[in-house]
Amino acid sequence: MGWIVNNLGKMLLASAATIVLCGTAHAADLPTYQPPLVPSAAPTYCTDPIKFIVTDCPLSAYGITFYGTIDMGVGYESHGAPFNPDIITGVQELIRKNSTGSRWLATPGGLSQSNIGLKGVETITPGFDFVFDLNFGFNPYGLTAANGPKSLVDNNGVAQANQSSNADSSRGGQFYNSTGYAGISSKTFGTLTFGHQNSLELDGVIAYDPMSASYAFSVIGWQGTAVGGGDTEDARVTSVKYRVNVGDNLFRLGALVEVGGYDTNNGAQNSYGVQIGKDFDLGRYGKFSGDAIYTNDKNAVSASSLSAVQAAAFPNTLAATVSDNQSFMLLGKYTYDKVRLFGGYEYIDFRNPSSPLGSGFTNLSGYGVAFPNINQTAFSFHDEHLQIMWAGARYAFTSTVDAGVAYYHYDQNSFGKTFCNNTSASTCAGTLNAASFNVDWKFAAKFDVYAGMMYSSVQNGLANGYLHTNNFAPTAGLRFRF
Repeated sequence: MGWIVNNLGKMLLASAATIVLCGTAHAADLPTYQPPLVPSAAPTYCTDPIKFIVTDCPLSAYGITFYGTIDMGVGYESHGAPFNPDIITGVQELIRKNSTGSRWLATPGGLSQSNIGLKGVETITPGFDFVFDLNFGFNPYGLTAANGPKSLVDNNGVAQANQSSNADSSRGGQFYNSTGYAGISSKTFGTLTFGHQNSLELDGVIAYDPMSASYAFSVIGWQGTAVGGGDTEDARVTSVKYRVNVGDNLFRLGALVEVGGYDTNNGAQNSYGVQIGKDFDLGRYGKFSGDAIYTNDKNAVSASSLSAVQAAAFPNTLAATVSDNQSFMLLGKYTYDKVRLFGGYEYIDFRNPSSPLGSGFTNLSGYGVAFPNINQTAFSFHDEHLQIMWAGARYAFTSTVDAGVAYYHYDQNSFGKTFCNNTSASTCAGTLNAASFNVDWKFAAKFDVYAGMMYSSVQNGLANGYLHTNNFAPTAGLRFRF
């Protein structure tokens, strides 16, 4: 194995050291770049450091691949908040309640969450493989674990105008805060996996968002409402997951069932989802793909920082709103030559929990949530109905340069005691609108540079409590994927 064995060992030790040193409705969990698995029967690997840098050779041997991404950039925000090494995005490219003045900021993860991981495939018997994936997301500037709930705790008791960037997330500082699962895969019978893994909606948004759920350029990437079926803590779930392609491209099916509840590192007490999709080959007219996803989450958690009074009474804990959520998502993508068109729609229903909690609990990041700080009556008068929709396109100018544009829209009904469509309450009807574009140039096998911007604004109920209602956020960065 030569160079690869020695250096893989060093990298693993360095990765372990990084994990030890490291200890969001909101920030979602970006997809992680994963080089193709190398079959165990045909080991291959980078033979020297130069090839590792200048070619696309994987750090693989005997079915196991060590992989990762480093994504670092800089950005400007017309209304932003200070950098926070704990929030998984580092900064708030999307307009938020605590967004204040203009500022230049170090901006990690514009396109991808920085991460390191091990994945593998090993043949058990012809036609059946054992597969696994363990991935850890981190902030490359602070070398801290991606931990949305900790960013909330960082701002407990802090006046809104003085807060640093913060948002809830399913990444809670765990060593498997991206994924940590194992299972059996068969081309004929599908793939069955168990562990901490993407929700069906997160997989769907990654595939059907023109910005691939990026933090810097996608609302549904930065904010995890869409990918968590209403709450971002459900974007990744400790679960059993099954995917299978039926017939000769007849259709595809997916299903996910949560295992355990809060005690197994979940953001809900019970959840499940189902999916059906199909690819259509239109010959000289291109290709079309479509998917439909339904999810149901019981006692779903949306965590938040504590007020000064709450923080004094319950230090180092979190507040939370708990609800029962149902969501239905429709996805479509059309490809013709160098053009790809994307679109999606999601309808989410929030209601008070059918089985209210009787005590506090421990959040997926390990922080306690005291019972007096749990809101289980946020939807007492009416259910909240949130509609999320998006559309966009990408064009491949060359094999290494492509560009994309996208538009995102949220529409919330009035769900308080009386109808309203102003900023007087968060229960008033309201909207969010955002537009973005970016250009990505892969100038080497494992390197690319990118630049673009996102403009976001909120109105009426979705602007309640905001210091400012819009943000213009251009970002540029460099990414290394191995």
